[in-house]
Amino acid sequence: SLSLSLSKTPLRSETPQILPPSSSSYRTPLPAYPTHPLSQLHLHFPTLCSPSTMGKGGALTDGVIKKILLSYSYVAVWIFLSFTVIVYNKYILDRKLYNWPYPISLTMIHMSFCSTLAFLSVRVFNLVEPVSMSRELYLSSVVPIGALYSLSLWLSNSAYIYLSVSFIQMLKALMPVAVYTIGILFKKESFKSDTMANMLSISFGVAIAAYGEAKFDSWGVILQLGAVAFEATRLVMIQILLTSKGITLNPITSLYYVAPCCLVFLFVPWIFVEFPVLKETSSFHFDFVIFGTNSFCAFALNLAVFLLVGKTSALTMNVAGVVKDWLLIAFSWSVIKDTVTPVNLLGYGLAFLGVAYYNHSKLQALKAKEAQ
Repeated sequence: SLSLSLSKTPLRSETPQILPPSSSSYRTPLPAYPTHPLSQLHLHFPTLCSPSTMGKGGALTDGVIKKILLSYSYVAVWIFLSFTVIVYNKYILDRKLYNWPYPISLTMIHMSFCSTLAFLSVRVFNLVEPVSMSRELYLSSVVPIGALYSLSLWLSNSAYIYLSVSFIQMLKALMPVAVYTIGILFKKESFKSDTMANMLSISFGVAIAAYGEAKFDSWGVILQLGAVAFEATRLVMIQILLTSKGITLNPITSLYYVAPCCLVFLFVPWIFVEFPVLKETSSFHFDFVIFGTNSFCAFALNLAVFLLVGKTSALTMNVAGVVKDWLLIAFSWSVIKDTVTPVNLLGYGLAFLGVAYYNHSKLQALKAKEAQ
C-alpha cells in the first residue's frame, strides 16, 4: 500500500512546517499549491505491509494498529472542530437563529482570543518556538498577509448572514481556481491549457450549483467570492513574501504573528460599520459562554490542523476536508432545513470531480519528482 506522510519536524524549531492557519470561520478546500503542505509530502513505499510492521501470521503489530487508530482520531477531531466552527458561526450570525449579524465584531473576538492563547503558547509556556523575524520583515511581509486574512475572514463571515451553509461549501470549491489564476498573475504558476480546462470545469460545476440554489442571494455570493479571492491571494503572498525568504509558519506561530495584525485592520471598518449600531443596541448583553466557547473552538481548530498534518499528512487532511464538506451539506439539509436541490448536488458533484482530478494531477507530478 502507498503511505504518504510529512517529514517530521520538532515542535521547537526555527523553521516549523508550513501550515496556513485554519481561519475561525473559513475552511478552504486544500489547493495543491506550493504554499501548501501537499508540496512538502515525502513518499514512503510501503509501510503498513512491510516485514517490520507485520507480526506473526502476517498480522499488523500492536504499534502499527495504535498509530492507525491515533491517525483516525486526529482526523475525527479535525472534522468535528471544523464542522463545529462553521455551524457555530452560522448560528451566531444568522438572523433567524441567534441573530447577532455583526461579522466584523465576531472576527475581532476570535482574533483577540487567538492572539492571547497564541502568545501564551509561544512566550509563556514555550510550546512552540517563535520564528526569528525583524521589524522590517514583519512590516513588509506579515502585515500585507494580515490585511488579506482580515478581509477574507470579514467577507466569509458576512456571507453566513445571506447564504446557506451548504451553498457556501459549494462556492468554496472555487478555491483551486482562484489560487491557480492568481498564481499565474504573480508568475508563481505557469499557464497550462489542460490545467486551465480543469479550472473551467470546476467553475462550470459551481455555476450549475449556483443556478440550482433555491435561496440565491447576489450580495451573499459576491461576499463569498470576494472571500475566496482574498484567501487565494493570501496563499500566493505567503509564497512570495515569506516562504521565498526562508520564513515558515505553522498555525500557532501564524496566529502569534498574524492575529494581532488582523485585529488592527478589522478595527478600522468596525469603528464605522458596526460600532455605531452596537452602541444603539442597548438590549444586547455579551454572552461569555456563547462567544467564549465559539472562540475556543476556533483556536482548537488550529491546534487540530497542527496535529493532523504533523502526525499524518496533508493528503489526509485533504480527504478529510472532502468528507467534512459533504457532512456539512447533509447537516445543512437535514438539521438546519436548508434547501438542497438536485441541481445543487449535480453542480457540486462536477466541481468536486474537477478538484479531485486537479489534486490527483499535482500528486502524480510530486511522485514523479520524488522518483527522480
